[in-house]
Amino acid sequence: MWEWIIGGILVVIVLYVILAYNGLIRLRNEVDNSWAQIDVQLKRRFDLIPNLIETVKGYAKHEKELFTDITKARSQMTQAHTIGEKAKANNMLSDTLKSLFAVAENYPKLQANENFLQLQEELSGTENKIGYSRQHYNDVVMMFNNKLQVFPTNTIAGMFNFGKKDLFEAAETERKNVQVKF
Repeated sequence: MWEWIIGGILVVIVLYVILAYNGLIRLRNEVDNSWAQIDVQLKRRFDLIPNLIETVKGYAKHEKELFTDITKARSQMTQAHTIGEKAKANNMLSDTLKSLFAVAENYPKLQANENFLQLQEELSGTENKIGYSRQHYNDVVMMFNNKLQVFPTNTIAGMFNFGKKDLFEAAETERKNVQVKF
């Protein structure tokens, strides 16, 4: 009789370990997939930038420093391998694109250029997708990290060397209050 009870308890424990392990694997894969979705949108933006630069160059020939900064930021995106490096390069690229659009405001003919408007619209849509992808990634990372830290899943996570994932964080400059002046 006791053998059946002990056997039943062992079966329940083994089933729980299997379910917890599979749950951790699913969440880890979802985190990886969420990051891949961010990567897809970053690549899309990366590919749009040369077209945007060429359109603006014709109107803003003396803005050479800005074009150099954008090229540097794009280069850093290609060299980034970790999530932290990619996040930092992405933030730098976002800052240079803001400068590009600020410069474009000084050129009314550029503002009316159909190619520029289309590229600006595509880039704006891509930025929205990047924002949504970041949010989804951070939500999934939070679920994964929570699961790693709560008992009893934390013991199983420790046994199988599951590690905490990093959130995709905004750059310090993006956290500052925006000053609106009239």
